[in-house]
Amino acid sequence: MLSQNIKKISDHLQKFQTEKMSVPTLFFMDKDLIPQDDSCTKLEDIASNEEILFRNLVAMPDVSSKPGRKNASGTTIVSEKYILPQVNDSDPNCGMRLVKTNLTEENITPEEIDKLFKELINIVPTKKVVGTYVPFQTVVDICRRGTVAIIEHLGIKTKNELENTQSGGNFFEKEMSMQNIFDVIPKLYLFFAKFRLGILGAAGNHFMDLMKVSDVIDPEIAEKFGITKGQYLFMIHTGSGILGQYTMYTHTAKKCEHLSQALMVTLGKLTFNSRKKDTYRKMQAVIKKHLSGDQSLLKYDGNGSEGKLYMDARAAASNFGTANRAVITHNISEAIKKTLGRDPQMELIYDMPHISITRENHFGKNVLVHRSNTSRAFGPNRMPAHPIYKETGEPVFIPSSMSTDAYLCVGTDNNQESFFSAPHGTGKGTNQNEEYISTKDELFAKMQKKNVKLYNAQSSIVINQDSARYKNINKVIKGVEINKIAHVVVKMQPIAVLMY
Repeated sequence: MLSQNIKKISDHLQKFQTEKMSVPTLFFMDKDLIPQDDSCTKLEDIASNEEILFRNLVAMPDVSSKPGRKNASGTTIVSEKYILPQVNDSDPNCGMRLVKTNLTEENITPEEIDKLFKELINIVPTKKVVGTYVPFQTVVDICRRGTVAIIEHLGIKTKNELENTQSGGNFFEKEMSMQNIFDVIPKLYLFFAKFRLGILGAAGNHFMDLMKVSDVIDPEIAEKFGITKGQYLFMIHTGSGILGQYTMYTHTAKKCEHLSQALMVTLGKLTFNSRKKDTYRKMQAVIKKHLSGDQSLLKYDGNGSEGKLYMDARAAASNFGTANRAVITHNISEAIKKTLGRDPQMELIYDMPHISITRENHFGKNVLVHRSNTSRAFGPNRMPAHPIYKETGEPVFIPSSMSTDAYLCVGTDNNQESFFSAPHGTGKGTNQNEEYISTKDELFAKMQKKNVKLYNAQSSIVINQDSARYKNINKVIKGVEINKIAHVVVKMQPIAVLMY
């Protein structure tokens, strides 16, 4: 039993190491939250790669195993030298944003919210071929310039859209040329991306929630964010769409999960006309080897040509992910104006990825930090350029299921051991305090009992997002605070939920 190798450091911190592991894994949670699936086996396998990993692996309370992945979700893995594509999920910049409005429990009725969400079912589609159409040039501009390109194209008015987006909405350190993008992403993917902005997505637990601030825990920081009790906020969780998925399937050793993906990636590779053909061929040879039975961990030299091509492709696709959430926010605002006849004055609190690979300095070393469904949670000292976050720390959102409370937190300066990472949710598990349901009718009845309205819900497996299938949010938040991962600012309760 691998669990016998988990040793308690404190009530909310455990250390896992076997003889096979070259570095330990730190579980930032109490022992009750450690998953019963094969997460430990996957972490043991990852940690057995000598001379690749730095210091330790990190597992957050939402750690859980996903089918077809080499690594468990809810982890942070660091290397001094190597990019490790397989330790991350396949959607670059799957992430969340929290958007402030001027709507409150005093100035909008439940009937108006219902009217709005019936409109949003069509305005913010979950599963649709065509979303908000943009020209090919705009897609390329998003990839090379970031969110500013879609702001200019659509005339987006969301306040602080760039200032309060991680990396300013552009994961390149500079503006790239069109040819830079064509060198790392097949044009075929960019062509189809013209039709794919503004789509929430049908995968997993992507959602759009209307949240009400139910309790202000830290009034001083809440005031800096302009948040008050009773205020309504939108929380939006999306991926980077087909552009991100196809791009990552092209540049890493992971089998496509659907026939449509396999066909598109095959066509993309056949039509790819990059100037970096030699580098691309080397990468494809390594990928083919790993897809043909090599069980070792795929790695690219972070300073080599393969690593550079991979990271450029990732940055371009990540830019599309942030732009997608910016478009959804814009479309929600327009729907409110149309449906309710008022301007909600949308203002971005923060947009952050929870699947990312970034260069950071930790313990005096420049390293590559791989966050797979964990959020960056820098404290004030690591946010010196931001006018508010340099005082508060980086915003962090921790929701759970569609019907449980969510929390807005901020990072602290005392979170070094997790490489300043935080959970992006609570993770799949068993919640002993929740009634288990098995049908959609039971789900809707349970949601109604909790005064939460669920919209769309076309998927037959939407019941998998029920609160009984997630870990207890209160236990997770307690560990987050005790381990100084993040500090709670406000508590939010879901009012209306839109998901597939």
